[in-house]
Amino acid sequence: MSLTSTAGYVARRAAQRERVRILYRRALKDTLNWAVHRHLFYQDASELRERFEVHKHVEDPDTIDRMIEDGEAQYNKWRHPDPYIVPWAPGGSKFTRNPTPPSGIEIVYNFAINKD
Repeated sequence: MSLTSTAGYVARRAAQRERVRILYRRALKDTLNWAVHRHLFYQDASELRERFEVHKHVEDPDTIDRMIEDGEAQYNKWRHPDPYIVPWAPGGSKFTRNPTPPSGIEIVYNFAINKD
């Protein structure tokens, strides 16, 4: 192997590791959307981890690429249609609950101030 092919191989494997890491994290977070209780989530999370661990020792870059594409397709197929969004994040239930008033409307605060 020449130095350029070795560098290309190392770069490809690094990109594959990153794609697998991102896929695992997305799938793990989506598993939390499907689980009603934590004990169900823990069981599903360990099963997900086992599915990734089974293929940990695959070395062929083409096989790895194919497995990543299959995993991403399966994730997109089974992704939750209505994921949980924390209330204060964009799209959450409390995000911009009280929007700013339209321009031209004066806000008056009525506070009782004791001037003793």
